[in-house]
Amino acid sequence: MAGEWRRTTIGDLCDAGVAELQTGPFGSQLHAHDYVDDGVPVVPTEAIRARRIDHSVLPKVSPSKAHELSRHRLLRGDILFARRGVQATGHIGYVRDAEHGFLCGTGAIRLRVKSDSGDVDAEFLSHVLADPASVDWFKFHAIGATMPNLNESIIRSFPLLLPPPFEQRAIAHILGTLDDKIELNRRMSETLEAMARALFKSWFVDFDPVRAKMEGRWRKGESLPGLPAHLYDLFPDRLVDSELGEIPEGWKVMPLPAAIEVNPIRRLRKGDIAPYLDMANMPTKGHTPEVTVDRPFGSGMRFTNGDTLVARITPCLENGKTAFVDFLAEGQVGWGSTEYIVLRPKPPLPAEFAYCLARSAEFREFAIQSMTGSSGRQRVPAESLSHFFLPVCPKPVAERFGRTVAPLFSRASEAARESRTVAILRDTLLPKLISGELRVKDAERFLEKAAA
Repeated sequence: MAGEWRRTTIGDLCDAGVAELQTGPFGSQLHAHDYVDDGVPVVPTEAIRARRIDHSVLPKVSPSKAHELSRHRLLRGDILFARRGVQATGHIGYVRDAEHGFLCGTGAIRLRVKSDSGDVDAEFLSHVLADPASVDWFKFHAIGATMPNLNESIIRSFPLLLPPPFEQRAIAHILGTLDDKIELNRRMSETLEAMARALFKSWFVDFDPVRAKMEGRWRKGESLPGLPAHLYDLFPDRLVDSELGEIPEGWKVMPLPAAIEVNPIRRLRKGDIAPYLDMANMPTKGHTPEVTVDRPFGSGMRFTNGDTLVARITPCLENGKTAFVDFLAEGQVGWGSTEYIVLRPKPPLPAEFAYCLARSAEFREFAIQSMTGSSGRQRVPAESLSHFFLPVCPKPVAERFGRTVAPLFSRASEAARESRTVAILRDTLLPKLISGELRVKDAERFLEKAAA
């Protein structure tokens, strides 16, 4: 290693006044009854993973409670350690502008690099700590076999190599650019999916096209936002009474299993190597998981492309873990947790219909209310779905919906695949860059060109 790189520890940086560690508030300072529907977000353990903070699982506290806990306020550039839990321990989150002002949760430890420090770049340090080898180091040194825990002492002992400041910033720029591309693709995928779900809600929940015709806001040959003129004849011009309330004339009310197959039979022999999707990688946002691994089939739910997977156990259901399967090869069968419910629409409903339904507020509320079992292990019985009723449209409407949303899902999946490729590149470069095996030549000039 070149002489300008130096070995140090997190503790050395803290002792030198360059950084500081602070554990999140004690449980006695923050209780479940402090959480409110709208307020200042708090970052819990489960929101911290792969340098990111998952906004979908953030509880909130009132501004007055946040003021009481002001010493735990987060600033851009802070690094959060998930300090407990088998899955979470050792993972870190890097606080960006979007999380500035949030609160550190009870299950986290905050590392803050002093803003006036010229020796350590916080973003570079976050990449070092997010390296899988670093996460493994923290997991190995965590205390407790059943429930691993980190503490400040363990974090202080973490060893690292520190290059000169310019090289730190150059490395952070390279890795950050790749992360930005992944984030851009993630946002684009979410936007495309949101468009599909909005159309589902408009057509099949709010019945907007029918209401527009009834109220004279949509006339033959005319278009409305999201309602092209050529769709006019697909929809009736009146609503009729049903056991669900008013539905479009000519539509039928059906129990879910009559319109959507629940846990369809998929063939896999014991020991067959097949893509495996574990619960930890089930997405809470977006329809496609980041990671699957090939694993010999043992026992679990099986699925093929076009299926929708819904986590049926608490808290995964409440957190929104749902996936649309479009990541397998043609004819391939994948498998996963026994805690999945697999949904497959019956023709003429398109495959994407089940996913949009599973993400809808109406379905999620029904599923949560249907959970049974002991506290902490509640789950939705698959047979309970026979009590969920939905309005089913005629074939022309179903087919038009499928033709409209399928390209949106396809483009979102393409962005997700590109992100996985970029992530592989990032994960290949990361250990080489932070170890000095791969150097950034003339880092100062590199940064000047990047800024230009």
